Amino acid sequence: MIPTPYFLQACLTLFVITIIAATARAISILPPRPVRRKRARGTPTSMMMVLGSGGHTAEMLAIQRDLDPSKYTHRFWVIGEEDWMSRAKAVEFEEGLVEKVMKSQRERKEEEVSASKELGDGEAKFWYVGPDSYDIFLVPRARKIHQPLYTTPWTALLCLWACLKFLCHCKAAPCPKTTSGFTGPLPVYAFPDVILVNGPATATILVYATLILRFFNFRSAESQGGMRTIYIESWARVKTLSLSGKLLLRVVDRFVVQWPDLEGIGGRGEYHGVVVG
Repeated sequence: MIPTPYFLQACLTLFVITIIAATARAISILPPRPVRRKRARGTPTSMMMVLGSGGHTAEMLAIQRDLDPSKYTHRFWVIGEEDWMSRAKAVEFEEGLVEKVMKSQRERKEEEVSASKELGDGEAKFWYVGPDSYDIFLVPRARKIHQPLYTTPWTALLCLWACLKFLCHCKAAPCPKTTSGFTGPLPVYAFPDVILVNGPATATILVYATLILRFFNFRSAESQGGMRTIYIESWARVKTLSLSGKLLLRVVDRFVVQWPDLEGIGGRGEYHGVVVG
């Protein structure tokens, strides 16, 4: 049966309307994003970071050297499945946070957490550091070293699927009411509040995974204003952007560069000095 002209016209009209609606929706989720909710004082805040192995891992850990775990009470680390060195570095970093908090507590001679549990030497156990305060997600790498370009789309899709799955199963940041003053309901799962990336291909895929969830407003991903993305260009990029930087320039919430020659690039580059030094 040959379709009638009216049927073809209706299909074409529906197609055009769908394209226009999808385009408008895509534009609406791109920066600048409005602040859709005000966070109550003491609300638990979570941060997700990507360790891309080698130099990317070293730079990300350097960026986090002054991280205050009492502000970012739960950390999510995204690491390639075969990158055991970065995984060990993440665990080492978290153990260092415990030592830093304990040292600070000893110096002040007072407990910051009223409901803390006493340890053997009289030190306090803080709920925002330790094994329960972070998670490590292992994902397939978007592209391995020396991997042929023609196979990259497949591995990128596998990485995207893995990112979508763990984003939907992130545990909400813990927040004992007796220590924070926050009295709101605590969900079992919640999207990360902040996602910090610095260039590996896996990080690029992760950012696009957040766009997909926000596009469809899955679990109120867009309406609640979560998953704010921050991209920090590599210190090695002095005058031009990396491929990841070019792909993410228009879609992340903040785009930070580390050299003055890149300040204002694309109308978005923020320069605050070197952040890995």
